[in-house]
Formats: sequence, C-alpha cells, structure tokens
Amino acid sequence: MDDDAPLTLSGLGERVEAVSALYARKFAVDRDPDWFMLKLAEEVGELTQAFLVATGRTRPRGAASPSGAAAPDATAVPDDGASALADEVADVLAHLLLLARSQGVDVDAAVRRKWLVWEAELRG
Repeated sequence: MDDDAPLTLSGLGERVEAVSALYARKFAVDRDPDWFMLKLAEEVGELTQAFLVATGRTRPRGAASPSGAAAPDATAVPDDGASALADEVADVLAHLLLLARSQGVDVDAAVRRKWLVWEAELRG
C-alpha cells in the first residue's frame, strides 16, 4: 500500500479496522460493542496526559518528589512531548474511526452534513 497516497476517512477507517482486528486476534481481545467506546475513552485520557506534558501543565517526568528524591520513573521528556502528543492524536483518531465503523456511522457523510455545510458561508 502506498503510504504517501491521500487518505480519505473511510479508507483510513478500513485500514485501522484491519490493524485492530489483527491486534485483537494476536492478543485475544474481545472487541465487543462496549470495547470500541471504552478503548476510545482510554485513548482520550492518554491524549490528555500527553497534552499536559507537552504544554508543561504537569509535573515533568524526572522531577523531584515532595521528599526531594527523583521520581522512580525519572526520564526526560523527549522533544518536549510533541511526538507523544502526535502519537496519542493518532490513537484517538484511529479509535474514533473504529467506534464509528462499529456503529455503522458514515464519517465522511456525517462530517459533510454536520461541519462542511457551513463552508458556503465562508464563500458568501
């Protein structure tokens, strides 16, 4: 598959579904209807944590604990957390597409109906 080819939401949804199904088989994960929503919520939490790190709104990894000792997981945050933030954005998008597919939502059509309908006012 050409990774430089333009993506559509529906095409990306098909690709992440294939990867998610592989993951489920490999690790014996039961992707029942609740799993898609719960996994998305988990990923949103991870995105929130990555955002807090990237924007300096949480104790940096490796910062001293109240006792003055370095935290047990003391590691520097590479690139100020930008790559971790990008990874979590990708996870949330992928899991949102998986949830939509599991519920029969046509994301392309929904975005056109809900958001892109307003583009007419941008031109007018």
